[in-house]
Amino acid sequence: MNIATKPEIILTGDRATGPLHLGHYVGSLQQRVLLQSQHQQTILVADMQGLTDNAHNPAKVSSNILNVVADYLAVGIDPDQTTICLQSQLPALAELTMYYSNLVSIARLERNPTVKTEIQSKGFDRSIPAGFLTYPISQAADITAFNATLIPVGDDQLPMIEQTNEIVRKINHLANKKVLTECRPLLSNAPRLPSTDGKNKMSKTMGNTINLGASEQEISAAVKAMYTDPNHLRVQDPGQVEGNVVFTYLDAFHQDKNTVEQLKSQYRHGGLGDGTTKKILEECLQELLRPIRHKRAEYLNDKAQLLAILKRGSQTSKEQTEQTLLDVKAVFGLNIF
Repeated sequence: MNIATKPEIILTGDRATGPLHLGHYVGSLQQRVLLQSQHQQTILVADMQGLTDNAHNPAKVSSNILNVVADYLAVGIDPDQTTICLQSQLPALAELTMYYSNLVSIARLERNPTVKTEIQSKGFDRSIPAGFLTYPISQAADITAFNATLIPVGDDQLPMIEQTNEIVRKINHLANKKVLTECRPLLSNAPRLPSTDGKNKMSKTMGNTINLGASEQEISAAVKAMYTDPNHLRVQDPGQVEGNVVFTYLDAFHQDKNTVEQLKSQYRHGGLGDGTTKKILEECLQELLRPIRHKRAEYLNDKAQLLAILKRGSQTSKEQTEQTLLDVKAVFGLNIF
C-alpha cells in the first residue's frame, strides 16, 4: 500500500523523560506496530513536553531521547513505515502552540481533568509551571500540525482529544472553512497498567515501572514485590483476583488466556499461593522482555543509526508541519510576505 493512499493519519508519541515501560507496551506500542503497515503513522519524541516539569533537570530529558527511539525500534517499529521525529526540531509546533493559546482560557485548562489529576499527583499546587498547565495546547499543536485523524491514547488522555477538537473548531470557525481536521481517539483493549504496588498507574515520573530494558534481576525483584490480596494469608485460603496486580499483569501479558482463567478460579476457591502466581508471571515477563532487551542494547550500541533515523524523520515532519503553520497563520492574517 502506497503511503499516500493509507486511510488514516496517526500521531502518537512519548515524553523523553525515561525509557519506555510495560505500561507503554500494553497501552499503545503493540498497537503502533500493528498500525504502521496500514496507516500513515508518525511518532513524536516529545522532548519539549518533557521539560514542562523537568526544566530544573534538563539532562533527564536530553539523555533519554535515544533511549526512547531504541525502545521503539526494539518492539518492532519500522522507521521505513513509521516516521520518528523530535518535537524540538519542529519549530512550527511551538508557533502553533502560541497561536492556539490565544483561543483557550486559563479556566478551561484548569478544568481539564487530566491536568488537574497530574497537578495534584506532582504536588504543584499554585507553583505549577506555565508550560505544564498549557501542555494540552501544545498537544493540540502536535496533533493538528500533522493533520492527524487517529490518536492512540489511554482513557486518561480523552480530555486532551476533546480540547484539541475544541481548538480545531475555533480555527475553522474563524476561517469560515475547514482548515484543520478533528481527530478521534483509538483506545487500547487493555486497561491502564497499575504500578507494582497497585496504588497508581505505571508511570515514568513516579518511578514505579518495569522498563522494556529491565534486566532479569530487575524483573524478578519487581514481580516479587507486587501487590496481591493482603487477606490471602495461606495457600488454602480463598483469594481475591480483583485489584490483585499479579492477575492484572497476567491478563495483560500471558498468551494463554484459558490458563489465566483457570488460575483465577483456583485462586478464588483456595489452593493457589501467591508465590506460584508470581512465578508464572515472572516467567511470562522474562520471555516477553528478553528479546526486546537484547535488541534495545544493539540499537544503543549504534547511536549514529538512531540519530540518523531521528534526523530523517524530523526533516520530513518539518516540511509537513510548516505547511499547517502557514494555513493557520493565514487564518489570523499573518501571511503578509
